[in-house]
Amino acid sequence: MPKDPARASAARLATLIALPVALLVGAASLWWTGALGGREPAAPAASGPQASSAVRVPETPLVGTAAAVCQAVIAELPDTVRAAQRRPVEADTAAVAEQAAAYGDPAIVLSCGAPAAANPSGTYFGLSGVCWYAAQASADTTVWTTVDRQVPVRVTVPAAYDPPGQWVITFSAPIAAADPPLADPPAGCVSAPIATQ
Repeated sequence: MPKDPARASAARLATLIALPVALLVGAASLWWTGALGGREPAAPAASGPQASSAVRVPETPLVGTAAAVCQAVIAELPDTVRAAQRRPVEADTAAVAEQAAAYGDPAIVLSCGAPAAANPSGTYFGLSGVCWYAAQASADTTVWTTVDRQVPVRVTVPAAYDPPGQWVITFSAPIAAADPPLADPPAGCVSAPIATQ
């Protein structure tokens, strides 16, 4: 049975129209969900200049290798995390500047040399080469702690930063660069490779 040229032409035209439309819809969906990096995580509304006052953080006594690792981690940290500017930190001694950092208002606080995660069980999050355990500290705060590094690092994220993992992931590359991995990480801890920017 011979092909109908009009039908074949109509089918080709429909395919030529449908294919680009489907690709555009797929790309827009990926952008909207954040898979293509198009959407930034929600940040607290800024009502003026960002806070620049010092953030008081607790100190953990560090000795030997832990102190050196924390100095290296803090030195690797960026000046901003998404839209949140870095703020000074303070404690009873000046050493806290070598083991902690704070960003934004309310403050996201990173503490190097923090206590290990208490009874970590359940789901670990492999974020750009580092394995994290997340625990709800309160209705307003989530605490993320590394579980695959020689010196634990804790990041306290206020509920205003949503989703919190998208803020924590920014710290993974500096931690991976300066804090050696454990030889035997917890079972179920699989770190995704470091994302390239």
